[in-house]
Amino acid sequence: MAKFEECLQRLEKIVQELEKGEVPLEKSLTLFEEGMNLSSACRKELEQAEGKVEILLKKNGKLQAEPYESVAEKASARR
Repeated sequence: MAKFEECLQRLEKIVQELEKGEVPLEKSLTLFEEGMNLSSACRKELEQAEGKVEILLKKNGKLQAEPYESVAEKASARR
């Protein structure tokens, strides 16, 4: 998966293209689907970054990175 910044740039281009209103319906649907996938990927990456920051802050100032587990990963691990 591309880096967060690359996903965000592509998402911005998709929004600009859709806002012009010059894209045929079929292409609009394809772009919309791609945009939704990129949005989801960006959101996941932001959640992981937030989780890492929280872990670091809980270490009493000791900057020690730990692997981050998302809420969904924790839930599936409990099953």
